[in-house]
Order: sequence, then C-alpha cells, then structure tokens
Amino acid sequence: MNKYQLKNGLRVMIESIPGVRSVSFGIWVKTGSRYETLDNNGISHFIEHMLFKGTDRHSAKDIADRFDGIGGNVNAFTSKEYTCYYAKVLDEHLPIAVDILADMFFNSKLADEELAKEKNVILEEISMYEDTPDDTVHDLASRAAYDGHPLAYSILGTAERLNAMGSSDLRRYMGERYRIDNTVISLAGNVGEEVLALLEEHFGQFDVSGAESPVTTPSFRSGALFHRKKTEQNHLCLTFPGCSIQEPNLYAMILLNNTIGGGMSSRLFQEIREKRGLAYSVYSYHTSYADSGLFTVYAGTAPKQTQDVYDLTMELLGDVAANGLSEAEISRCKEQLKGNLILSLESTSSRMNRIGKNELMLGRHQSLDDMLARIDRVSLDDVNDMIAKMLQQPSAIALVGANEKVLSGIGREFVVSNSTEETAGE
Repeated sequence: MNKYQLKNGLRVMIESIPGVRSVSFGIWVKTGSRYETLDNNGISHFIEHMLFKGTDRHSAKDIADRFDGIGGNVNAFTSKEYTCYYAKVLDEHLPIAVDILADMFFNSKLADEELAKEKNVILEEISMYEDTPDDTVHDLASRAAYDGHPLAYSILGTAERLNAMGSSDLRRYMGERYRIDNTVISLAGNVGEEVLALLEEHFGQFDVSGAESPVTTPSFRSGALFHRKKTEQNHLCLTFPGCSIQEPNLYAMILLNNTIGGGMSSRLFQEIREKRGLAYSVYSYHTSYADSGLFTVYAGTAPKQTQDVYDLTMELLGDVAANGLSEAEISRCKEQLKGNLILSLESTSSRMNRIGKNELMLGRHQSLDDMLARIDRVSLDDVNDMIAKMLQQPSAIALVGANEKVLSGIGREFVVSNSTEETAGE
C-alpha cells in the first residue's frame, strides 16, 4: 500500500492488487455520534442519507441508475467515530464512481423537500430498530457503560431531534466536520498511482479546514438499565471495560473475546447453548474506540431462564479471572484469528476499509505479516493481564424484556429507561 497527498493536503491511500478487475473506492470522514451533542444527536447519520438525495448534476434516481448501469454498487455507513461513502466497480468504471461520489460529497443540494422525505425514512429506520430488541439492547449497554458521554449516544438519534433539524443545521455541521484534515480517500484493487490525477481533478478544490475540537475520554460506569418491551425473550448484555485501538495489548483482548464468546467453540456457546440449551443466541464481542473500548456478552433467553444465564455467565467469567486461559485455548484462538484476518483481506472492499480506517483513526499501517507476527507474540501472561484489567470492576448491565421482576436475583439497582411505557404481563 502507498500513501499520497493531493496538492491541498488531502490524504490518499492506495493498495494496488493487479490480479483483480474491481476497484473499491471510499471517502472516510471522522464524524459520527461521538462528535455530536444532545441537541444534534443523529445529524452525522442524517447527512450520510442526504448526500444520496441529489445534486444539480445527478438526481437520487440518476445516482442509482448510473451504478446499476455499470454493474457496480454504492453505499455508505455511519459509526460512532466515522462515516464512509464507498463504491465498488469494475476498474474501467472507476472514473464514473469517483465523479459521482465527489459530486455527492461537495454538491448535494440538501433540498427541503428531500429533507422532509428522508426524515420520514430515518424515523422508519428508528422504529424498525426499536422493534428489534436484540439490537436495542446493545445501545442500552453503551448507555449503561458510558452514561452521559457522547459514545453512549445512538447513531440514529431520536425522532424529536431529527424533526428539529433543517438544511442549515446540516450545512453548518458539515462545515465543522467535513474538513481536509478529517477526510481520507482509500482505494484498493486494480488501480495505481495514475489515479491521483483523477482524484486531483475531483477533490483538488476541497479547501475546508479548521482546528479539531477536543474530545473527552469516557469513564466506565457500572450502570444497570432495563427497557420494558413486550417480548417473548429477555435480551441481556453484560459489559466490561475493553481496549482502545491504540492499546498495545489489543490482540490479547481479541484472543480473550474469541475464547469467551467469539465462536461456536467458545466457552459461552458450549456451556450455555450446547450443554444446557438455555439460549439460541449467545456470544461476546469487543468494540474499540480511539481512546477506550468495551467488551460485551450478549444472550437472548426465556424470562424464566434469565437468572440461570446470568449466573452461568458470571461463573464462567469468574473461572476465567481465577484460572486464566490454557495454552491450548490461546493457540487455537491465534490460528482462528489469523485465518479470519487472512480470509477477510481477500476482497477489495475489506482492504479499502482497512487502509481507510487505519489512516483516519491511527495514521499508521501494518502489513499483513506484521499483524500475523503481532498475534503470534501474544503470550498467556498478556491475556491474563487483560482479564485482570477487564474484570477489575462490576460490569454494566442492560436488559430488554417484558417485566423487570426477573432482575431481583441479580442484586443490582436498575433504572427503567422507559418507565412511562405500559407494563407488559409476565
């Protein structure tokens, strides 16, 4: 891979893969719910939607038609810390993709009539999300862990705040966050240095700059939140402090996660699903941010089994804390992680994502060989140190279900996040 800068300072990452015929192209912006306030929460995601709603040159239908007409795809996503607009096309069609995405990026009209329609689309997205308790519980888990911090905000925002936003709010926010220093272009596939002339033509006029506003590092809070909802299952998350993307021992945390709940051979899956049949879905995952991270265990189970699942999970984590992991588990997880890493890099999309995100969030890159060597260097002591760090304080707990009586055996003081909602029967 190679790093370049356009004349205006815009960073460009290129990974040339001559053996393929596709190119993945992405525009990465360091903006997301972390950089929002309570008043404008959801604005980053709203902007992402609105950039697809038309420019003077391309209507929303034109954008869809052009990509369908060349057999490519175009999309975007917003996370808590970054937004990415991307396309994957045949190498011969890359100029079309760059032209359209650049036009969207710089010249979207943000017309009032489109704004109103897209608000309704996002309101439906919020409703769909709230109708899915096994999604809702993860947002609740972030709030229980980081209450009051922007990393606990929903990416989608709320209906009330969304309805209050106008095009001037979106333009003002883009002026603050959509800056040269906050933006990276990444390409992977059958492309080389010659693409720089094309990028200079379409992005050379980019001249928005400014100073980065400081962000605060969240403090982990062992909160307990319950969201009352008519469901057949209870959806439970236990969350612990994790690692930031800067943490030298990050791979130890990833190995630990794989052992506890990262796959079908994990302790959680084998104990709670395979051995006892208490849950269909049970797993753990680790989320890394720029300066912090969270390790979360999730399970969906019947109300009468929730206490058993909670007790077994805590027992399993207690055993890990007391006895650590075995060399055999560490060795197996290393091979699993290396295999997943290598397989994930076999597409131009995943390579574009990797180099774009690394440049935006870290400003540095590792080769595949360096990453594999870093995994191999993780020792049993490294993993055990990470266990001690992760379990040094009580977890945050989030539960979505029909009745909070199930919480009585957990021994924690829960806050009901929607106390005005009608209580469902047992």
